[in-house]
Amino acid sequence: MEASCVRTQIPTRTNPTRKHCVVICVYSRRRPPVASCDFNATTRRDRGGAEQDDRRAPPTETMKSALKELNLNIVEMTDEKATLDGGDVLFTGREFFVGLSKRTNQRGAEILADAFKDYAVSTVPVLEGLHLKSFCSMGGPGLIVIGSSEPAQKALKIMQQMSDHRYDKLTVPDDLAANCIYMNLPNKGHVLLHPTAEQYPESAKVFEKLKDYMLIPVCNMQKVKVDGALTCCSVLINKKANI
Repeated sequence: MEASCVRTQIPTRTNPTRKHCVVICVYSRRRPPVASCDFNATTRRDRGGAEQDDRRAPPTETMKSALKELNLNIVEMTDEKATLDGGDVLFTGREFFVGLSKRTNQRGAEILADAFKDYAVSTVPVLEGLHLKSFCSMGGPGLIVIGSSEPAQKALKIMQQMSDHRYDKLTVPDDLAANCIYMNLPNKGHVLLHPTAEQYPESAKVFEKLKDYMLIPVCNMQKVKVDGALTCCSVLINKKANI
């Protein structure tokens, strides 16, 4: 898919006066949500290995309830033809990049663009891997952490071609190591959670180049077995610390 074709699929919308992002929780009303991590499973097994129905609330309902308690805006995706995985949504602070993968389609990206009218939304084909953030994430303001594989580099090139903004990049040898969590914390400054050196020793050396950062290695050796990454286990909310 050529970058020029992708750019025209979703109109670019920008508004430099908009400073705050609306939180969106998207899912289908009719189709049950798919649990994609070990602690969101909606089916459990007894000690004998037999499946039992889990009577706990579905993960989307639990998340929706938590967001409501924080008085955040929620947009529900009800189009049965639309699919949108959070792992395919990369927000840079200036615009959105949405990966078109096995879990996210064009219609899902269009609904996201309609919900965030003040930001440009561009689609990026995911040629390999589960979703877009399987090989990239934001490592700080204007900094994209990207894997070194050919599919990852092709995706980065497309993002650079479609964007009106210039981004710095930090390339790590391992694609999965590129999935990080960046936070700008009071009294702490730039904080980056990243996979440990035990998992990806060469990539850990690259993160050490970020001298102005507080680097926090996080072990993800078990969740990675079920395609779980650090961003899959987190929800970042821009609120005061007294929530």
